Amino acid sequence: MRVITRSLTLAGTVAAVLACGALTASAAGPVNLSTGHVDVLDVEYADGVLGLHVHDESVVPDVEYDPAAVVLQALPASQATVPSGSQYAFLGAPGAATWILPQLQSQNLLWPGISGEHLATGVFQNDRVTVRLTGAQRDTNGDGVGDTSARFAVYSDNGGSITKYFDSSDGVNPLVDARTVLAGSHDHANWAFGAAGDYILKFQAVGTLANGTGVSSAVLTYRFHVG
Repeated sequence: MRVITRSLTLAGTVAAVLACGALTASAAGPVNLSTGHVDVLDVEYADGVLGLHVHDESVVPDVEYDPAAVVLQALPASQATVPSGSQYAFLGAPGAATWILPQLQSQNLLWPGISGEHLATGVFQNDRVTVRLTGAQRDTNGDGVGDTSARFAVYSDNGGSITKYFDSSDGVNPLVDARTVLAGSHDHANWAFGAAGDYILKFQAVGTLANGTGVSSAVLTYRFHVG
C-alpha cells in the first residue's frame, strides 16, 4: 500500500470549504478524463454533509467534479495480462486479458487516487471514514445503466503481496468491499477491469463523527470506459 500525506493546493483548499455545492459540471456533457493524476474517490465533509467527488489534479488550477459529470477512461494502453500465481486469481485466469490503471504513475494513463485530504482531523472517530463499493456492473447496450455483472478490483501489489480494497469477482459486499480512508491521507493502487467496455460503479462513504453520530454520503455512480 502506498499512502502519502501532502499539502492541499490552494484550489483544493477552497474547494474543501465550498464542498459539494461548488463541484464543476459541464452543460455540454460529461468530461472525459483519461490521463494524469485524478483522485477518483476524494472524500470530503463540509456543512454536515459527507460526500465523494472526483478531483482532477492533471490541470492547473485543479478542478473538482461531481462523479456524474465525468467519464473516466482506461485507455487501450492499459491492457495487460493476468499474472500467474494464485494471489492474482481474482483478476481472472493466468494469461487472460485485463485492463489495469497502475498504482505507479504512467504518463500515458489515468493515475487514479483515493484521498482523505479534504477531511480535517478530529472530526471523525479515529480520524477515519470508510468508502464502500456498492455496485459493479457493465453497460453493454450503451444506455448508461448497468445491465450485467462486472469483474472489477482495486488492489495494491507490493512484490506479489496483494491487499484488496474492492473486488467484485466474488460478488459485491459493501461490508467487505470497503476501504478505510484516513484524514489527510492520499493513496494509489491498481484499478483493474476484466473486459473492455463501459462500467457503472457505485460507491458510498460512511463514517462516525467524534460525537458518535453516524453519517453517510449518497450512493454515487461512477462511469468508466475501458479499452
